[in-house]
Amino acid sequence: MIEKKVNFYSVIIGTELLNGRRLDAHFPFLNKELLKRGWEHKASFVIEDDIDLMHSIFNLIKADENSVMFCFGGIGSTPDDYTRVIAAKSFTDYKMEFHEEAMHLILKQFNDEAYPHRINMAYLPINAKLLKNVVNNVPGFYLEDRFFFTPGFPSMSQAMVLEALEKYFPISKTKYRLSLTASCGENDLIDVMLEVSKEVDLSSLPKIINNKRKVVISIAGFNKDEVSSNFELFTKYLENNKIEYVLKDISLST
Repeated sequence: MIEKKVNFYSVIIGTELLNGRRLDAHFPFLNKELLKRGWEHKASFVIEDDIDLMHSIFNLIKADENSVMFCFGGIGSTPDDYTRVIAAKSFTDYKMEFHEEAMHLILKQFNDEAYPHRINMAYLPINAKLLKNVVNNVPGFYLEDRFFFTPGFPSMSQAMVLEALEKYFPISKTKYRLSLTASCGENDLIDVMLEVSKEVDLSSLPKIINNKRKVVISIAGFNKDEVSSNFELFTKYLENNKIEYVLKDISLST
């Protein structure tokens, strides 16, 4: 069980996703696998193949000391595959090397056809470790056990995601959540929201049901007592003001 706070980011690189030529399959797969293990996304970026934008996003994520990143796309050998170089620029001070094991795998897969271009997929940031490619043996890679770089093809990347999660992030601490649906609007509860501790997550979702305002309040966190005490701020307010609400029992967060 992982005890530290972890902020998961995904970076999905591909102009073809933004111009509608392809639909993204990376975010829903990664998000589902994170939730299964009790984790959640901090943020997800879908960006075009732009080296300055990639560098800025990588640096933003690197600045978060609790970040874990899954990057999809751009690790091939064509001229628009920038990810390996920008990863080196962001994470290893431009230092790169031909990774011996990656070279061996590529040569084994393609023989003489590995040259002159495919072999460059083994030119990786220094100290990179490899992720297994179950389709054609050309590996993905990762740095510092928390920045993972995979191909843009879901058939290749999904197995790499699972490999990384099983090895480094199999399951989080138990996260608890309490929720209620109140027969009022969000505005009625803002003063209570301002009292909620920063140690827990607060979400507020307004609804209109049968032309009547409702709001779903949810409090989540790793400390069950903190979740309960902050949740009581809402139940006491609603009871004191004779506002009806429907309560859900404490449960594992999803």
